Amino acid sequence: MLAKSKTCAVIGLEGRVVEVEVDIAPGLPSFTIVGLPDTAVQESRERVRAAIRNSGQEFPMRRVTVSLAPADLRKAGPGYDLPIAVAVLSSAGQIPEPPESSVFLGELSLDGAVRHTRGILSMVAMAKDEGFSQVFVPRENAQEGALVEGVTVRPVPSLAGLVSHLHGESVIEPHPSDLLSLSPQEFPHNGPDISHVKGQEHVKRAMEIAAAGGHNLLMTGPPGSGKTLLARTLPSILPAMSVQEALETTKIYSVSGLLPSDKPLIRQRPFRSPHYTTSHVGLVGGGRVPRPGEITLAHRGVLFLDELPEFGHNALEALRQPLEDHVVTISRAQWNVTFPCNFMLVCAMNPCPCGFHGDPKKECRCPPSMVSKYQRRISGPLMDRMDMFVEVPAVEYEELMDSTHGEDSATVQKRVEAARDVQRARFQGGPQVANSEMGPAEVWEFCQVGKDAQGVLQAAMSRMNLSARAFHRVLKLSRTIADLAGDEDIAVNHLAEALQYRPRWLE
Repeated sequence: MLAKSKTCAVIGLEGRVVEVEVDIAPGLPSFTIVGLPDTAVQESRERVRAAIRNSGQEFPMRRVTVSLAPADLRKAGPGYDLPIAVAVLSSAGQIPEPPESSVFLGELSLDGAVRHTRGILSMVAMAKDEGFSQVFVPRENAQEGALVEGVTVRPVPSLAGLVSHLHGESVIEPHPSDLLSLSPQEFPHNGPDISHVKGQEHVKRAMEIAAAGGHNLLMTGPPGSGKTLLARTLPSILPAMSVQEALETTKIYSVSGLLPSDKPLIRQRPFRSPHYTTSHVGLVGGGRVPRPGEITLAHRGVLFLDELPEFGHNALEALRQPLEDHVVTISRAQWNVTFPCNFMLVCAMNPCPCGFHGDPKKECRCPPSMVSKYQRRISGPLMDRMDMFVEVPAVEYEELMDSTHGEDSATVQKRVEAARDVQRARFQGGPQVANSEMGPAEVWEFCQVGKDAQGVLQAAMSRMNLSARAFHRVLKLSRTIADLAGDEDIAVNHLAEALQYRPRWLE
């Protein structure tokens, strides 16, 4: 007897419908799975057999053939266990034929319990788009799946519970969800507060501007000056995520298997800080089955690269295209996957190998050739994609012992939120959400400068040898400074401050 059930495969971040067909025929007992399954799917045979037997059902001792269609799509992961078990039991006549409008997702343990499965949000969203009315998911993933409106999500505790539901003996109630109504204040930031940093007021100002416009930032300074601590306070002043941004980020972490079971919806902006030994695949993404890299995990958040010159050349150069396009496409012989990667790039580095080049108190031990070689590990095209360059000097004793506290993150965040509100109104109806995302057309429309400012800009273009990309980045940065000040037009003082953040030591 032939039986069918529906499930889903995840390609990149998107779901694809997979039809599970099971045929039980006379012959010697066997259990075969076809349809380009990987090792985890092949091992479903043992999990499904044991789960059916330990759930009080009888596994058919005949020739069982499972086909996963479409056959030319590679199937990966253990999430096919539940739909295979349902189709096997239906083919054996032990349960009614599953409804055509239902999708089954989940890994089985040997005792029949349904385990947590990655990528549930993407698969439930696919089920809704394809017109399915209900989705059976592992109980641990129920809150995550219920984030998708317009489809019924039923949490399955075990295979035995699902069998009882299909027989009509006990109903698995749909899982309600009101997570999208929660305010950002219910998800407080757990990292360091910007008031914890002593001194460095000019760096805090630069971070506020960067957060307000989503601009890339490079901090340079001697060891121990506070570059890393400053970077770790950045998420505390970033604006709260919108519902759409939260869903985008949650989908990425769900597919990557990094979504906490107690937090089905990510409402804090990601902060990723990979070690400099990370390969370019770990940074950009890839693998035999392409998985998101650090730049995608930092989507809508911050990617912090500490000790920037120590990163591999290939890894850093791989950032150039994603920084411009905000997406990265990974091509393999059988895969072509696009991941989003709209992030703020924040970097920190020492000015030389010993760290004290240009320090007024400690003498640098590096010869000039070594200093130049160290600084030029960062290519010109990558430097050209940075919006702001800030020097972070060593903190003086008096500043460290000062008992007064500066502005806290909540105060700074209010100003950042106000600037972002101006930008949302400016780009209403467009794909941009921050000034850093403006293209040439938007720069021409929203970054007009007066005659006085034009003279300053022309002089800077000539003296600082700005490229066309750097020219546009200065204008976008000036627009953000004006937004923070509440001004409609870009004035000379806004432009002058933006030009101060261009690099001095690379000129």
